[in-house]
Amino acid sequence: MPRRRQALLLPGRNYSVQGPLLMYTHVALQSRGAHTYPLVWKGVDQLAADPQGMIEGVCEQTEAVLDRVHNDDPPLLVGKSLGTAAAILAAHHGLPAIWFTPFLQHYPIVQALRRSTAPYLLVGGTTDPAWNTALARELPGEVCEIRGADHGMFIRGRPLVESAHAMADVIEAVEAFIDTAVWPRTG
Repeated sequence: MPRRRQALLLPGRNYSVQGPLLMYTHVALQSRGAHTYPLVWKGVDQLAADPQGMIEGVCEQTEAVLDRVHNDDPPLLVGKSLGTAAAILAAHHGLPAIWFTPFLQHYPIVQALRRSTAPYLLVGGTTDPAWNTALARELPGEVCEIRGADHGMFIRGRPLVESAHAMADVIEAVEAFIDTAVWPRTG
């Protein structure tokens, strides 16, 4: 029996699954036959109130969906910003992941990324305060870094087309990661 490809889409605080990073990833996943589960955070402002509450709340809400969808093929976790707190679950369950603008300033998230055994992709911009180039490169995952991009993957003060090109670079990295590390294409 063929395995079911599945992915959970974990939004940011002010960045829904309709935002370009998650929306394009959603399309890429569906084009590869994956069933996607977009989450909407309950009590998002409370989740973002303090780091420990954020981690516990994100993990609890993600785990509730994970329990319903997990089968013999581990689902892919795709998180943006706040959703990257689920890196703790990814490390615990050995799940592959794509982390957009991860909170690299939060010790528990960094520790989870260090001990993760499944492949993951970190995507960040050099002007994002949540990003840390040196740290991202020392972690065991793959890295896609966009020079000049902020937390929303915009390159402020430059022609808008540069942000569009940056988004294209991110999506190219996401598709390559999916096709090589998550669900390798055969033949």
